[in-house]
Amino acid sequence: MKSYMARPLEVERRWYVVDAEGQTLGRLAAEIARVLRGKSKPQYTPHVDTGDFVVVVNAERIVVTGRKAEQKVYRRHSGYPGGLKTTSFEQLLERQPTEILRKAVKGMMPKTRLARQQLRKLKIYAGPEHPHAAQSPQKLEVR
Repeated sequence: MKSYMARPLEVERRWYVVDAEGQTLGRLAAEIARVLRGKSKPQYTPHVDTGDFVVVVNAERIVVTGRKAEQKVYRRHSGYPGGLKTTSFEQLLERQPTEILRKAVKGMMPKTRLARQQLRKLKIYAGPEHPHAAQSPQKLEVR
């Protein structure tokens, strides 16, 4: 019996819309990463992009549990001595609410070229409106 391997031209891509209002950050990010990679499909192939598009609305209304809202810190380094920059969760939520979810999903994806390609299929919007109505996205239920 031969193993089935999906080909990039055979993959059918769907569009999903997720409302992030009241959703827990980590649980939502894990579900989005699963759909972006295509692991929710029976024809999943690890080395082929079989994933779907995901549109996230109301990213500014995402919640975190415990005291993460006050304590969580995002760090980046410029590569120069003393170049460590830190941003708190509250500051990032105020300035760029879409980046919180993007960083969480990116952290749950593999660190490969394929994952970077799959991450481009993620569209995040701070408010309830999105310009992808023409693709008629289906509502994705997150448990």
